[in-house]
Amino acid sequence: MRLTRTADVWWKDAVIYCLDVETYRDGNGDGCGDFLGLTQQIDHLARLGVTCVWLMPFFPTKERDDGYDITDFYTVDPRLGTLGDFVEFVRTARDRGLRVISDLVVNHTSDQHPWFRSARSDRDSPYRDWYVWRDEPPADGPQGIVFPDKEKSLWDYDERTGQYYLHRFYKTQPDLNVANPAVRDEIARIMGFWMELGLSGFRVDAVPFLLETSGQLDAAELPDPHDYLADLRAFLTRRNGEAVLLGEVNLSYPDTSRFFGDPRSVGDELTMCFDFIAMQKFYLAMARRSAAPLADALRERPRPPRDAHWATFVRNHDELTLDKLSKDERQEVFDQFGPDENMRLYDRGLRRRLPSILGDVERTKMAYSLLFSLPGTPVLFYGEEIGMGENLAAEGRLAVRTPMQWKPDPNGGFSTADRDRFPGPMVEGEYGPEHVNVADQRRSDDSLLSWIRLLIERYRESPELAWGEYEVIDPGHPAVLAHRCSIGDDIVIALHNLDEEPAEVSLTIEGLDDSSSLTDLLVDGTTKVSPDGCAKVSLGRYGCRWFRVCPAE
Repeated sequence: MRLTRTADVWWKDAVIYCLDVETYRDGNGDGCGDFLGLTQQIDHLARLGVTCVWLMPFFPTKERDDGYDITDFYTVDPRLGTLGDFVEFVRTARDRGLRVISDLVVNHTSDQHPWFRSARSDRDSPYRDWYVWRDEPPADGPQGIVFPDKEKSLWDYDERTGQYYLHRFYKTQPDLNVANPAVRDEIARIMGFWMELGLSGFRVDAVPFLLETSGQLDAAELPDPHDYLADLRAFLTRRNGEAVLLGEVNLSYPDTSRFFGDPRSVGDELTMCFDFIAMQKFYLAMARRSAAPLADALRERPRPPRDAHWATFVRNHDELTLDKLSKDERQEVFDQFGPDENMRLYDRGLRRRLPSILGDVERTKMAYSLLFSLPGTPVLFYGEEIGMGENLAAEGRLAVRTPMQWKPDPNGGFSTADRDRFPGPMVEGEYGPEHVNVADQRRSDDSLLSWIRLLIERYRESPELAWGEYEVIDPGHPAVLAHRCSIGDDIVIALHNLDEEPAEVSLTIEGLDDSSSLTDLLVDGTTKVSPDGCAKVSLGRYGCRWFRVCPAE
């Protein structure tokens, strides 16, 4: 049985590529990336095999949180271009077969947004109830400060009106009151506006905080926040039946699963959720050179409703959070991959990119092979395809949000302007553009870029990986992760050796005999199966193999 893809669930075997317009490519020479430069580089993404571009915030901002402090939800920041430039990019992307989604950042606004400026001007302002105000910070209010190095409280006092306002993030980012029907209607209008301009959905920022109602007056009487999320999904589907909501939900598996919606149905809330648990267990497994942590996470991962999916990743645009690991487990990862305090952030994560974390090309290639073979939709962060590093001289999360490296010149081909006009510092040293760039790697069959392109091609040719039932299997070796994905009789098996020592494993495949074989999908060749259905496979140092199971017929 072979699977036929359908356009309305395109996201189930998509390849999503996250980028920040201001750090991707400068098209007009002013030192800041823009939609003109991004459009000029669209063929790089098409050649790579990407099927969906996820845009980080590109709206007007005061730049107090790298674009996440938004002052206008209905236009493009002038530094990045115009609405016309945005539409031209979306049109060009569609011409290459790429869909486009963007960040939906509606948990908060900038304190310079006209709504909040009006709200704090007078208690009788029509926008006063668009935010959350209290005479005194409630003792039973929301807990947990997102940026503990910058903020000491979730509430900030506004002297003009004599009340405190809620801010989950920086105090310059007051939280919107999503319990207010007017705010909910406005969020729907924002979504509808950008969908009319061609977006195929949204990555929803900080979903649990968006739905947070604790700390509000009469919180127990407010509508169920999950009903609101279902309403957003229904609105999205009415406007575009193939559109997606990709949610940032960093919670335990049981708590995250609630955001898919009704588990007995097709799922009526988020279309996809990032798998933060497997990502964190991946780094623990890599640190231990043992498959067990990741294997256990995959066994524990709940099956989403029929029309929902997990999104997998090994790096994103924030710090590499390890908050769901135990304190001892987190320390193991820090000891291996972040021994210097400057490599860590908030004592819960790493502000480094994968190639510099692993420090080994073969190990890095194995890690990306694992990403693309895991059940779910793979998500890449810009620069991962060439193995970009970080610049620890940049503040906080900005260490991994450095300008894209296109050519081996001092500016990396990002811009013709002087570097002091760039949105952030370039990477220096062994991961700088003179050593790591697109132009050089395009000409090398052994480059990471060529390897990622091959992985994407094989992933797209193997619908079992994205759509199939999966099972973690025991290969008889502690360092080797083995799993199978199947649709009916069609089976793909993936093996990954997390250790630098070569490994020999034996696979027993029910229903096969010596007339059957395993066809290698990453290199040419086949592996024979013995009469009792056993196949012996050799994995080299950080070796990886993808096999299609081929019965005799």
